[in-house]
Amino acid sequence: MKQFLQRILLGIVVVSSAVGCSDMSMPSMGGIFGGEGGTAIRVKESKKTNPNAQLLKYAASIRINRYTDARKMGNPRKIGTGAENVSGMRGKDIILEQDVATMVTGAMKTRLDDAGFQVSEAQNGNALFELSGVVKELTYDVKNRDEVSISIETSLKDMSTGKVVWSGIVVEKNDRFAGVSGNNKNDVAMYLQKELGIVTEKTTEAISASLMVTRPELFNLTPGTKSIPGVTVLVAPTVANTPAPTLPAQQVAPIPTVNTVAPAQVYTPQATATSGLLLVNTSPARAKVYLDSVYYGLSPLRLEMEPGVHTISVKMEGYRMVSEKVSVRKGDSTEMDLSLER
Repeated sequence: MKQFLQRILLGIVVVSSAVGCSDMSMPSMGGIFGGEGGTAIRVKESKKTNPNAQLLKYAASIRINRYTDARKMGNPRKIGTGAENVSGMRGKDIILEQDVATMVTGAMKTRLDDAGFQVSEAQNGNALFELSGVVKELTYDVKNRDEVSISIETSLKDMSTGKVVWSGIVVEKNDRFAGVSGNNKNDVAMYLQKELGIVTEKTTEAISASLMVTRPELFNLTPGTKSIPGVTVLVAPTVANTPAPTLPAQQVAPIPTVNTVAPAQVYTPQATATSGLLLVNTSPARAKVYLDSVYYGLSPLRLEMEPGVHTISVKMEGYRMVSEKVSVRKGDSTEMDLSLER
């Protein structure tokens, strides 16, 4: 009888323990059905009409290819770490709901469409231009502050000639304080969308400015130039001089009755109220110049830069690389003379 009572008491203890720890041992409904998608960051372009978008489309049509993800993340949807500090997410990795290349392509397509271009997917329809690009960097790390770093290279090709008429890199690095209450998924998504929007808007603005100079007939505009702060242009179109028509003998060309348009001026980087000027000279010249690991061109270089401390590296085949820190101040010029040694 004593042994029988002991078995009953032991059974009650086992059942009570199982009930008490059920919340800890059993997976939640989100863990079973939600999976990674339940915690992934959702960054998608709004389907609502942008009130600032062009109502009428230009004759300039662009066929957009899917951007290439050149980051070394391994997972095409991973953008950073620190998710344990983000409410609504699990684990240490910050994962997107879609891969980075798809997100960037969609953002560029939306910006070009809002700017008045006729945009189509790569496999659909004919277009005057073809756009493609590479995502060199796109990270979002949650630390003491949320740190975002984006570097995207874009190229525009003339479909009739196959020539690249514009190519450039846009770099955006920023951070923010999440606040006393910390982060949540929506905060991360909104901040990432904001920073990516800055990059795609600058890219679109630079492309528009270049095409409006060389193909004004597609925009019904007077040729002109416009510099975009933060955009480093690698390839830009040049305006071909159209020779004057040969007039028959004894025929005098009529005097124009309208004001002629002054030739477009070449933009020269300079210090402004919001940016500084960085002059980079090397010995020997024609060395490759990198700022914050991004290639900017061959020395000597004259660059309009955001104020702050930047890392400048100079490389040339047969010489040892030189790296130094440089402080750029707004409204001021900073000149660097770097000597390379074999």
